[in-house]
Amino acid sequence: MAYWILRSEPETYSWDDLVRESGTEWDGVRNYAARNFIKEMKPGDEALFYHSGKQKAAVGVMEITRSWKADGADQQWASVRVEPCRPLAKPVMLAAIKAEPKLARLEMLRQSRLSVTPVGADEWKVLLDMSRA
Repeated sequence: MAYWILRSEPETYSWDDLVRESGTEWDGVRNYAARNFIKEMKPGDEALFYHSGKQKAAVGVMEITRSWKADGADQQWASVRVEPCRPLAKPVMLAAIKAEPKLARLEMLRQSRLSVTPVGADEWKVLLDMSRA
């Protein structure tokens, strides 16, 4: 199993929207690096739903339920199906992520403009532990 962070501005599409709809097609990503990460996703992988914009916090855990398919009129982009698993007991704020030395190499921090980034297994455990503290 692989782990990911998928970011969305809550004004556009939020965790509550995902829960209400019981899942969605994670589409509209128009960055080549992020697209390549989407193409690596497999059913059963888990992802943190991260609210970007004003909140800047991970708020829930999603499951990737379908491998990628072509997205966009030119079919050069990619999308996956995601479904909500559970909300985090406590949002994990960006400030806390940046302050945690064990997350210093987190791809989301290294490539902050990407809306889709991988998370290592050890980093995933730290992030989930932070959501319980």
